[in-house]
Amino acid sequence: MSSDQPLWTPGAADIAASELSKFVATLDVDFPSTPQGYDDLHRWSVEHSGRFWSALWDYCGIIGDKGERLVADGDKMPGARFFPNASLNFAENLLRRSGGETAMFFKGEDKVERSVSFDQLHGLVSQLQQAFLAEGITKGDRIAAMMPNVPETVAAMLAAASIGAVWSSCSPDFGERGVLDRFTQIEPVLFITCDGYWYNGKQIDVVEKLQKITPQLGAKKTVIVPYLGIADQVAGGLENAETLADFIAGFEPGEIEYTRLPFDHPLYILFSSGTTGIPKCIVHSAGGVLTQHLKEHRLHGNIKPGDTVFYFTTCGWMMWNWLMTALASGATLALYDGSPFYPNGNVLFDYAEKIGITFFGTSAKFIDALRNQNIRPIETHDLSSIQVIASTGSPLAPENFDFVYAGIKSDVHLASVSGGTDIVSCFVCGVPWKPVYKGEIQGPALAMATEVWNDDGQPVTMEKGELVCTRAFPSMPVMFWNDADGSKYSAAYFERFDNIWCHGDFAEWSEHGGMIIHGRSDATLNPGGVRIGTAEIYNQVEQMSEVDEALCIGQDWDNDTRIVLFVRLAEGVVLDDDLKKAIKAKIRKGASPRHVPAIIIAVADIPRTKSGKITELAVRDIVHGRKVKNQEALANPEALEIYRNLTELSS
Repeated sequence: MSSDQPLWTPGAADIAASELSKFVATLDVDFPSTPQGYDDLHRWSVEHSGRFWSALWDYCGIIGDKGERLVADGDKMPGARFFPNASLNFAENLLRRSGGETAMFFKGEDKVERSVSFDQLHGLVSQLQQAFLAEGITKGDRIAAMMPNVPETVAAMLAAASIGAVWSSCSPDFGERGVLDRFTQIEPVLFITCDGYWYNGKQIDVVEKLQKITPQLGAKKTVIVPYLGIADQVAGGLENAETLADFIAGFEPGEIEYTRLPFDHPLYILFSSGTTGIPKCIVHSAGGVLTQHLKEHRLHGNIKPGDTVFYFTTCGWMMWNWLMTALASGATLALYDGSPFYPNGNVLFDYAEKIGITFFGTSAKFIDALRNQNIRPIETHDLSSIQVIASTGSPLAPENFDFVYAGIKSDVHLASVSGGTDIVSCFVCGVPWKPVYKGEIQGPALAMATEVWNDDGQPVTMEKGELVCTRAFPSMPVMFWNDADGSKYSAAYFERFDNIWCHGDFAEWSEHGGMIIHGRSDATLNPGGVRIGTAEIYNQVEQMSEVDEALCIGQDWDNDTRIVLFVRLAEGVVLDDDLKKAIKAKIRKGASPRHVPAIIIAVADIPRTKSGKITELAVRDIVHGRKVKNQEALANPEALEIYRNLTELSS
């Protein structure tokens, strides 16, 4: 899958100027700025994690009291505590800059473009904080938001964090059941929402949905943020609702009072995708989020004060939370809300060129769609400002590594990363000292004891197995909400290997020390007892111009498992016998004979979660006649019906 020739190699001057090199210069241990030097640095950071995190605190200038103890019960998972005597406030660290410089750019699909200065952001956070306090909201209370990715959402989150309230958000495209399945579990005291949103050139009305949601949610008040310009009308049709303007009326911008709290005080509640049941409520700490993101932004992403950081995300995906923390590095946020393909696939690159984005984050599926549609911004846009292109959400196929350099930008650090909502951060990510090889994530994140284990619990390299983390790290969840004895938390990550975090990814270390993700372990195929990652099949099929997208499952058949491949074909293409033979030949040659599907079926649509991930498990359940427990988690639940009672799968 990978190549011996790197696609990109960092220059000596870039390495020397990198945040990673500057950080290492502050340590009392010397590591050369080479790939081997990084491996040694990583090993040291794992073995001396307390020293590493303390040095990071100092280097990044975290505001707060570090305390004397660095780690308590560091050998326990769960149970380890980092900086157990520390006190800090998350919002205080993100709002460290002031003045008239731009804190946030915003571009909406409705063609609205605006910017918010740091002073303006401080002012709105101050007003919201005062309004929250006037409502009696205090530390530990939950504030839930169903919001687009707009500046007001950022300000509301920061105001919540400033007083120690717990923030939880989803995007306004969630259905009624999806919102209630998430937020009723955490009993919010305040609900913040919009008066509607734009997507794919259309105004989407949320009034009817809100009329069903708000009575069941139980929040004392609902605040309506204007986006379509009908906030007054929407608020007037709901009980205990008012517009944002009315909510903050009478509160003048002033100094923000920051409540400093313990390192592990809850900051966010994030939710699992929920495609196999009611979403899990994953509670993340202020200190864990802040330190992990500062590490990933500064040392791995080379984000510096004055940079402009973009990630295409909604407020229902963990990458929104990840993006927010870039403020703590002194960066400017670039927010976008709407379809990344409206009015065409160049809209995000228009934005990047106009405002000078330096860190461009997106999903692997977006890059794949650009390649399939032959959209080549390298030929149409000046993207000289972009230094890093980051990709996550699903494995980035090898041919899309090539496409980034051939079709987007030839001289860029391509940082494929992988982690998850569970840790709101990464296990493996970009490394500024290492070359980029096709199909590989560059290396393990610092202070993350990332390994690949076989079924016997032994670490392996250049062999597929379970992605695990063998030592504690700061952004492990504080707990799951409504899980008093911790049994759900333990079952989620520690059931397979005692005291070892088992993440659920099927992975492999490469000969270069990089990682290849082969898909989710629970979606792994097992024909004839051999484990096969679905990504290995997608990497072959989606290279074919006839195939736009694919989804693969294992079907229980004749006391074994047979591989079934569903393909969404390019316009005008028909799945005839010749194309089936070509697909099988491509898979046989590029992967192995064991990867060849027993059955290939053309479908009109492929179901995916709201963060864009295809849902193999939901399709597998439909094919086997099992109920999909939470279709509200899907962006296109109607697509599941395509897979029900297919005659091709009955023989």
